[in-house]
Amino acid sequence: MALLALALAGCEDKRETSGASASTLPSVRVHTQAVEVKPRVINEEVIGTVRAKLHATLEAKLSARIEKLQVLLGEKVQKGQLIARLNAPEVAARLEQANASLEQAERDWKRISALFKEQSVTRADYDAAQSRYRVAQASVAEAKAMMDYVEILAPFDGVVTKKWAELGDLAAPGKPLAEIEDPADLQIEAGVPEAIVSHIKRDSRMEILTDSLSTGLQGVTSEIAPAADPVSRTFRVKLDLPPGTGLKPGQFARVLVPIGERSCLRIPATGVVQRGQLEIVFAVAENRAHMHIVKTGKRIGDEVEILSGLDGVETIASSGVEQLVDGQPVEAN
Repeated sequence: MALLALALAGCEDKRETSGASASTLPSVRVHTQAVEVKPRVINEEVIGTVRAKLHATLEAKLSARIEKLQVLLGEKVQKGQLIARLNAPEVAARLEQANASLEQAERDWKRISALFKEQSVTRADYDAAQSRYRVAQASVAEAKAMMDYVEILAPFDGVVTKKWAELGDLAAPGKPLAEIEDPADLQIEAGVPEAIVSHIKRDSRMEILTDSLSTGLQGVTSEIAPAADPVSRTFRVKLDLPPGTGLKPGQFARVLVPIGERSCLRIPATGVVQRGQLEIVFAVAENRAHMHIVKTGKRIGDEVEILSGLDGVETIASSGVEQLVDGQPVEAN
């Protein structure tokens, strides 16, 4: 019993010493602010990917060897620029043959037209010559169209993001050669779960977070798929990004889908002190600082959400709190 009495006496002496040391500290000027209860939007985080709105996979429309391939990965290309040329001599021969047939058909039609006016040939002969002439014209147009397939051109200004073929490879219909994207016009593609897709509307704005940017972006909903993917049970949603974000196609992004609101306690973020693993706030009452250990939540602008440690009726020190101790005299500005 004697030992217990001595221990309790020692604790009382320690508390009295601590209180006395705090009260003898100089008074500190601090700014104060009442703890406020404000609404906060509840967001559901959805994973998305940065995509180029304008992209194209280029492929050949005929089978032939690639005799020229003038692009590299990451190279900028202009609309109409040559991407690849195919070695297809049979197509050139077909065009030459079609032109020769057209010249012969045109001469025959002109001769028979003159004879028809003189009533030296029948109407059937005239119609047959005219038909042969039109068929020859169509054959030339078809051969010219085939010649256009020999050269693969860029359909728009962009950047080469993928290349599947090399010089000398055999190009064929359905076999991709290169992919071009326009990095200046980007969007986010996200798979939104069916439970929350009803909260998204066309032209609505949502916050987008990326690891490469310190601040969030505002995306505008441009497309919402009317049907869910039968495998993932998600709806594809596309959001247009503002220009000049500095993002690249294929990057990871998080879309914050607002699904409701709730009230929360908020204080200025400058009023929270980190000491070790503890988050500390000093409430001001009777010109003294009273320490509260708190748990913070989401940061909203210059404020931070308080999940526990305050009752919502306190006035806290919002500045000059770094060196405060419990019980120290303060002067509120």
